Amino acid sequence: MDLSTGKPIEITHKKLFDEFFQKYPPETSEFTFTNLFMWRNYYNFLLLEFKEHLILFSNDYLKNRIKPINTDSRDYLYFFPPIGPSPDKIIIELFENIANIEVHRVPEDICEKLTENEKFTKLKLDCLEDRNNWDYVYNKDDIFNLPGNKYRQNRRWLQKFLNNYNYDFKLLTENIIEKCKELQLEWCVLRACTEDESLEAEQEAIYEALNNFSTLGYSGGIVCVDDKCVGYTLGELLNENILVIHIEKAHMEYEGSYQAINNLFLKESGTKVIYINREQDLGIEGLRRAKESYKPIRMVKKSIIYQK
Repeated sequence: MDLSTGKPIEITHKKLFDEFFQKYPPETSEFTFTNLFMWRNYYNFLLLEFKEHLILFSNDYLKNRIKPINTDSRDYLYFFPPIGPSPDKIIIELFENIANIEVHRVPEDICEKLTENEKFTKLKLDCLEDRNNWDYVYNKDDIFNLPGNKYRQNRRWLQKFLNNYNYDFKLLTENIIEKCKELQLEWCVLRACTEDESLEAEQEAIYEALNNFSTLGYSGGIVCVDDKCVGYTLGELLNENILVIHIEKAHMEYEGSYQAINNLFLKESGTKVIYINREQDLGIEGLRRAKESYKPIRMVKKSIIYQK
């Protein structure tokens, strides 16, 4: 494997990724082309094809963003799980041939296969659970209908919005992208995004998605009150049964706006799926509370593979 042949992800790679994801349907939220494209500059991902797999790695993510697990050295490469028929075998091969690497966002089934491989022990590898990056998965009917006592508070917030505001919901189209940008800018000003590296990176990623809406082909929704955007969301099919929500932003001055954009979007775009993946909480306490309030039916566990 010659890592020097790695190329930056470009919009023209969409067809290649879509073909792989159709053949090997993903379960983790990272693996849609929209997600990989919008975050490509944050990770500085490079792409190469190897033995019928797509390999995604970064030369500098573990230098500039986070530290490797068991060393202070910044000379480590960051990998995502290979996309293809046998990602566990390719991960073993990576560790056999490349020094100083970690593989992140590795789902549970791949970890199980790895630990059954005798080379896993010989290479002194370990799977470290990465709780902050576990995906939240919900039953679509539950978070749409909000039945019973356990959803009482979410239901109250939703009803407040529906009763108190003269709102207009629309599915996202090219000609209303600018309204999403207006809310995103206001949201970022209120939260001082320029003083928070992660929020600033998220804003850049959102603009990448919005600026390439038609080409990326994801879906989205926007809710307005008196022609002012008070909530928007971006999502797409992760596989035939799961809709993944990439971004959801709302104006906190409008009570129930988060519950409203979630509910109104699912009403229009969630009819053919069984589950909703609302991605991870990144260890942010408020975000974790919000995601837990919708009562996930399971978590998509992910781990970091590293060499002890």
